[in-house]
Amino acid sequence: MITTPIMLRMQTNDSQPAACGPPAVSVIIPAYNAAKFIAETLDSVLAQTFVNYEVIVVNDGSPDTEQLEQILQPYQNRITYLKQENRGAGAARNAGLKVARGKFVAFLDADDLWLPSFLGEQVAFIQNDEGYDLVYADAELFGDPSRARGTVMQREPSEPPVTFERLIGEQCIVNTSSVLALREPILEVGLFDESLRNSQDFDLWVRLAKRPNARMNFQRKVLVRHRVWSGSLASDGIKSVEGELKVLDKVSRRNDLTPSERNTLAQTVALRSASVEVDRGKRKLLHGEFHSAADSFRFANAYYRSWKLRLVLFSLQVAPRLLQRLYSARVNQPS
Repeated sequence: MITTPIMLRMQTNDSQPAACGPPAVSVIIPAYNAAKFIAETLDSVLAQTFVNYEVIVVNDGSPDTEQLEQILQPYQNRITYLKQENRGAGAARNAGLKVARGKFVAFLDADDLWLPSFLGEQVAFIQNDEGYDLVYADAELFGDPSRARGTVMQREPSEPPVTFERLIGEQCIVNTSSVLALREPILEVGLFDESLRNSQDFDLWVRLAKRPNARMNFQRKVLVRHRVWSGSLASDGIKSVEGELKVLDKVSRRNDLTPSERNTLAQTVALRSASVEVDRGKRKLLHGEFHSAADSFRFANAYYRSWKLRLVLFSLQVAPRLLQRLYSARVNQPS
């Protein structure tokens, strides 16, 4: 159950006066095992050049609650703090949305950071032309030096226009911490799907994009720093893809898809199903589950038809333990 907020004040920098009336933007930060990063994240919000916003931190039944609340104490007159039993990031964001007062909402993960111009540039951008329902931006990767190189859009390009079909076809990948959106359309489509533990943000973006006259866009400016580390939800690639496939299965049950959208959906499901089996096969190989690993690689190769996968399958037949040692050495070698 969500408790009554214990801290509430219009968000503003100390050096600038608070705006009158409701805030323009509600910043929603779900917190789970976030104590070691939350202060840095909040400081990046407080450093915004755009000051007409509120901050809502939602403790999603975090096991580090005592430490988290100690760290939040200096921010107590600058945030709304909500606490609930652990129900997942979607439920935490929904709790924030239900008390949010802003016309716009921004979803910042508790381990990511905004550059000082983030809100100012995104608010100006979302109001460009005739206005957008949702906009996002690029993010610099930082943290784990072996994996945090470049930017999100360098790894996962976005190509305009942002449409429902391009989202399900993975031609537009939305980084959640870079999103600024109108709050009202999110309420209209039913908020985040709390039954999804992974990819509930992807699910919301595709539902928003399927609305009549939906308008989404992005800018390639780096306005966010996205932390890459072993404890994040996105660090488990298999669970991430499994979450995406659940969303795509949910999409497949819609009765308003065009033939082109259904074709794109089928292509994406085939690709992601094969890619996740490669990852499962690698994990099973490391654990010595050779027969199960072969099943995964065989499924993946039916899609990829790759000589590398054929070689792996042959090696699993003739020298599985040697293959396991070689792959383990590769995985564990210094970056």
